[in-house]
Amino acid sequence: MEVYSLEKLITEARRLAAEYRRATGKSLGLASEIARYDAARLLGLELVPVQEGVGYDALGRGRWEGLRVQVKGRAIFDEGKPGQRLGQVKSGQDWDVLMLVLLDEGFEPFEIHEADRDTVLEAVGESRDSRRSRRGPLSVARFKAIGRLVWSRANGLEDDGYWENRASG
Repeated sequence: MEVYSLEKLITEARRLAAEYRRATGKSLGLASEIARYDAARLLGLELVPVQEGVGYDALGRGRWEGLRVQVKGRAIFDEGKPGQRLGQVKSGQDWDVLMLVLLDEGFEPFEIHEADRDTVLEAVGESRDSRRSRRGPLSVARFKAIGRLVWSRANGLEDDGYWENRASG
């Protein structure tokens, strides 16, 4: 029997991470776990147990049915600060799509972006020559440029990108 629900634990983790950042100016390192939870909750994904050698965090349902989803999280404390980077992409492991969950200073999600494996790996290949690639192969700005917005705090789940002309003629 679980003493605490996962939702309550994540809510408390958000609070502690934000308070720790305000008190010390340093990040507590919880963004990735919070991002995994938020991606599953907001996009209807099914989290998989963390396992060594598995390159994905969730299995897709609905729009993402059958896809293996790698989730990255990044807390953005100053949107004007350039060069914020994603963590290392698990390029040698199995996954189909990468989701980037952007969190605000309270560790609440404000945007989720996605890009397919081929697009991400191509962009990672282009960045390998960079000295910064050791800290993470892609910047948040680059990922947003190659991917697409799938969820925002303002609009919720974004449309699936298909446009249908229903104008009468």
